[in-house]
Amino acid sequence: MKLSGTLSLYFGKQFLLWVLGTFLAIMAIVYLLDSIELLRRGADREAATLTLMLQMAALKAPQMGQTILPFATLFGAMLAFTRMTRTNELVVARAAGVSVWQFLLPALTIAFLIGVFKIAVFNPVSSVMTAKYEALENKVLRDKGNFMALTDGGLWLRERTSTGHFVLHATGVAADGASLSGLTILFFQGEDRFEARVDAAEATLRTGFWEMYNAVLTTKSAIPEAREVYRLPTALTLENIQDSFSPPETMSFWELPRFISILESAGFSAVRHRLYWHALLASPLLLCAMVLIAATFSLRLTRRGGTLVWVSAGLFSGFFLYFASDLVFALGLSARIPEVLAAWTPATVTALLGCASLLHLEDG
Repeated sequence: MKLSGTLSLYFGKQFLLWVLGTFLAIMAIVYLLDSIELLRRGADREAATLTLMLQMAALKAPQMGQTILPFATLFGAMLAFTRMTRTNELVVARAAGVSVWQFLLPALTIAFLIGVFKIAVFNPVSSVMTAKYEALENKVLRDKGNFMALTDGGLWLRERTSTGHFVLHATGVAADGASLSGLTILFFQGEDRFEARVDAAEATLRTGFWEMYNAVLTTKSAIPEAREVYRLPTALTLENIQDSFSPPETMSFWELPRFISILESAGFSAVRHRLYWHALLASPLLLCAMVLIAATFSLRLTRRGGTLVWVSAGLFSGFFLYFASDLVFALGLSARIPEVLAAWTPATVTALLGCASLLHLEDG
């Protein structure tokens, strides 16, 4: 029997409403907890006003929403299927000859479209808001004065000093990340009063300072002074430089491939960014897998009984998947397994388990 359009629309609407309701409910709780935590962290800081902390919690919310979405899909789908099972709607549909795959198709289609929406629209918006959140967090809560960025034009670095700050630009970065070439450094008193400029052919990061060779120092008097070796104190380490580049969460899905290319051409590892990009690509499959897992546990209620047991098992499966995903991602970040395998394994394995369970439930 073919599922009618009206019935498909009804099943899809029920699924969407429950998933969105669950997502919004969890997000409200997360926003409240984040707001409380930010207020606690900013309690002894004059700049951390209530309005600013609430704004920061709102900026952080979309990134948390991307993490929460698979679990909201799982819990929302379980609630939708459980309600329709309890009201015998699914029982009647099955008695009329509708297979489990037919009435799951609307939910799977919607879950897939939600995943595509997350990648194409929600993620770019989230990345912009996350970048703003991290900038405010560094400024207000962490007092971090360092800023680094890697672009097509090379490496840009900003670091505070006791009297102001300096901006460093290097056109080339060696493979080890500790050696720079084609340097230009601008020193500023306070925020914007120019003090001096240094041009150097190359520099090496030592413990506590940049060691530059064949440097030319130009002060406000505009008299150049050649120096064979020039040392610039710094609080940075190689690890700081590598970790301070834009984290993948602050970059949209569409920007990541280009940034990965820039990182690799500069000699830095792009494993974390590649892993994050493939994890985004796997999002639609992961959401579909959550629907299959939810159906596996929800549709057993009328046949086997033990509602609490099966619902608890479904919830446990969701949390187990979360920890298993973290473990696989950690293996991917450490380069023990390829990034593609690390990103796609959780979604693929979960989908296969869901399909196998439903096949057993339907035909076993």
